[in-house]
Amino acid sequence: MFGLRVAVAGFAIGSLFLLADERIPAQAVPVQAIVTVEARHDKEAPALKQDDVMVLQRNERLEVRGFVPCQGEHAGLQLFVLIDEASGTTIGSQFGDLRHFIETQPATTSIGIGYMRNAMVAVAQDLTADHGLAAKALRLPLGSPGVMASPFLSLSSLIKRWPAGPDRREALLVTSGTDPMGGGILDPYLDSAIADAQRAGIIVYAIYWPSTGHFGHSFWRMNWGQNHLAQIAEETGGEAYMLGFGPPVSFEPYLKELAAHLAHQYLVEFFIKPEEKAGFQSIRFATEVPNAEIVGAAKVYVPAGH
Repeated sequence: MFGLRVAVAGFAIGSLFLLADERIPAQAVPVQAIVTVEARHDKEAPALKQDDVMVLQRNERLEVRGFVPCQGEHAGLQLFVLIDEASGTTIGSQFGDLRHFIETQPATTSIGIGYMRNAMVAVAQDLTADHGLAAKALRLPLGSPGVMASPFLSLSSLIKRWPAGPDRREALLVTSGTDPMGGGILDPYLDSAIADAQRAGIIVYAIYWPSTGHFGHSFWRMNWGQNHLAQIAEETGGEAYMLGFGPPVSFEPYLKELAAHLAHQYLVEFFIKPEEKAGFQSIRFATEVPNAEIVGAAKVYVPAGH
């Protein structure tokens, strides 16, 4: 559906790293992930080299074999902006900031616009490098609680139809995170969306915007909605933006920070020991470079060992 010629299942960034004559660690397999370098103290994020990055699994430091900045020939990015149809129509006051963000993205970024409703995404504009065209696809949400379904089911449905290729894939959700189908503390649709995004190597960002109707003023629902947005962003290597339970005054500072994150990303390749069955393994990224922090997904999908 996306008009892309590449249709490879899974996270298929492709191998960018030459191993020369070095031996691959015994019983280990290569895994790739996109990470973001952030500045700790409101300064410009420093540029890192391969020797600056550490990938850790419990107390073990994994071998890093490649660390390539997502710039130049590797700058390709596919970004979907997803708006919850149950959002209040006053969100239109933020469309100026959203349009500016979309129109000022690099030419290497393709942007799609979609609306989350009834556990699916209605694509208003397919991924396109024509940023003006993408900006024109923004419209007011329906603003009706009747279209509300799990935003996480919607995201999962998009991920399953989003073919992998050489470009990064990332999503910005504008939603309350309220999931009438999933409940509170435990939400199986949230868990599934996190797993789908981690398996596909998709980073998820979110901006909180209240829902209409009862869910828009239920403290219990709003509280768990924000917690769930924070969780899916944290576990996929993204960021969730919110200010209390009301709508933000402006999206501009959030979108400015998001643009900075997208401009400071790297593709890292490392080796990890597989288990008998394919599945997720927990990792974390670190660096000793001053004023730098590496943010990435909390888990990576590792194929089964032989």
